[in-house]
Amino acid sequence: MTDTSTNQTKWTKSDRAAWLAKQKIQRSYLDDVVSRLNLISDKFIVEQYGALSYAPEKYPLYIVKSKDWQNNNPNILVTGGVHGYETSGVHGALRFLEELAPLYSEQFNLVVVPCVSPWGYETINRWNPNAVDPNRSFYDDSPAEEAAKLMQAVASLELEFLAHFDLHETTDTDNTIFMPDLAARDGTELIIWEIPDGFYTVGDSENPQDAFQTAIIESVKQVTHIAPADKDGNIIGESTTQQGVINYPKKQLGLCAGFSNAQYCTTTEVYPDSPSATPEDCIRAQVAAVRGGLDYLIAHR
Repeated sequence: MTDTSTNQTKWTKSDRAAWLAKQKIQRSYLDDVVSRLNLISDKFIVEQYGALSYAPEKYPLYIVKSKDWQNNNPNILVTGGVHGYETSGVHGALRFLEELAPLYSEQFNLVVVPCVSPWGYETINRWNPNAVDPNRSFYDDSPAEEAAKLMQAVASLELEFLAHFDLHETTDTDNTIFMPDLAARDGTELIIWEIPDGFYTVGDSENPQDAFQTAIIESVKQVTHIAPADKDGNIIGESTTQQGVINYPKKQLGLCAGFSNAQYCTTTEVYPDSPSATPEDCIRAQVAAVRGGLDYLIAHR
């Protein structure tokens, strides 16, 4: 860990406006995500659960559900793109729907939200346009529209979830862009962590489910490498509990994987900047993570 500076003042409204003015559209949510959902609408129930108010025509929000719903099957939630810039989370969720979900339709009822933060996807951004991090905002009266709408949509289903897979990445830009912006926004110390080269998961410190996390790691090993701990035995400043696994208090931090109250939950973290992994490897790692977790649940039902 390296502490590089301390900021003394928080951003004002004009600072936030200046930040927003610098953000540019770099890819298309409608082309990359919505068009693919249209292609699978015959195999799943694809429903719009809302739209982001700052550009509703550009950012409709979709939830995908199993068509062959069985009330006695366990319910599984998969979310991607809570941080829109984490590309393989979005495309991993889509790939899971396209290739793997049909294989599990008899054992589970699947609920998948491929892109929670479409503006973040288009601008390759961690925050939303109000400079709020959706993945620290999953709580009552959320300041992030993306988090609030997802929580409302999931609550309306009135389901208990056996497992929740929230698909993420840890990127080099966390240290070069997003952590500096966070320190500047909040007037706090800038803390830079060593970015781990490889895949890891974040369990819930209140309910870690170690064997479930192990099954995910073992599955991903078949696709790409697992992140080693640093010299202090940590990954991003947290002690590892086993190879490639750390834990966070998910509800306390307002993380997406905590709001669903699932018995098993995990946040996957892929490293897309690794010289040893391609974008395709990263997508396949996300799919492998879900597969490993689901296979574990089948074996331990």
